[in-house]
Amino acid sequence: MIRYETLRRHPAAFRSLTGHSKDDFDALFSQFHSAHRRRRHDARAIGRTRAGGAGRPAVCALEDQLLLTLVWLRVYPTFALLGFFFGLHESNAWRTVQQGLTTLETLADFAFERPAKERKALGSAQAVMDAFPDVALVIDAKEQRIRRPKSDKDNDRQKPFYSGKKKAHTLKNQIAVEPDGTIGALSASVPGGANHDLTLLRASRLLDNLGEGEAGMLDKGYDGITKDYPDTPLYLPHKARRNHPLTAEQRAYNRHLASYRIVVEHTNAQLNQFQSLSQVWRSRPARHGRAIRVVGVLVNRRIAQRPLKRYGSLQNLAAVAA
Repeated sequence: MIRYETLRRHPAAFRSLTGHSKDDFDALFSQFHSAHRRRRHDARAIGRTRAGGAGRPAVCALEDQLLLTLVWLRVYPTFALLGFFFGLHESNAWRTVQQGLTTLETLADFAFERPAKERKALGSAQAVMDAFPDVALVIDAKEQRIRRPKSDKDNDRQKPFYSGKKKAHTLKNQIAVEPDGTIGALSASVPGGANHDLTLLRASRLLDNLGEGEAGMLDKGYDGITKDYPDTPLYLPHKARRNHPLTAEQRAYNRHLASYRIVVEHTNAQLNQFQSLSQVWRSRPARHGRAIRVVGVLVNRRIAQRPLKRYGSLQNLAAVAA
């Protein structure tokens, strides 16, 4: 039976199962404990049918509840298997994970989900793009497969989720990272087939949150967004048109841009280390958004402790585009 007190004696297994070292876990638990108490206090303030402390006591200590939640996010076992490992019934394991995710989500504080006037300007340590010093966000979309939704003769629930690109039913999220790889914003989870990357960006109005002089970097999927924001500096690769292939200079520009835009791919890889965001999503689509935001919190904590590499090495864009 897995418990914090036993697993902490096995550092390699601890990291493999949770994605955290023991010290990282202890630092996270300190915040988790405070957030858990605040959430319970707020729930009592709203009103409840029973007095605080009523009902059965929790089967797991709070450390074990956090541990169980992280194991579910990292390894993504079924709740029957998770309950077996922690000595719980399947339903208790499910409830513990839902409570843990709800508490962890309160720790989410993504900078670019607030207007520019409400956040700090990028410091020199964060401005790691030498050729694109004005870039504040690198934007991309992430898709994850889900189980095929059930439909009936009166309601086709499958079509909005079917992604022609992935040839599967998917959920899509928009991810925006800062130049150092830190996640700055995460959109809600939406059906992958019914929402093009450009449509999702327009609906989120994320570019409205850029401050004066701040730029965004995007890929070819966002072709056309410059018409919506003519006064905002946006870096997009050139796209070939019918009867208008790319020139050698444009291809060189695209390669140079990709060497910097890869920061978002590296952050996506960090997200995908958590199997709950890599395997086929088994739960309801409505619960996906909370899970990816919680993993975003964990990834940001990891990047803050162990920064990703610097991106790009060429001197300036003009030299490449010339």
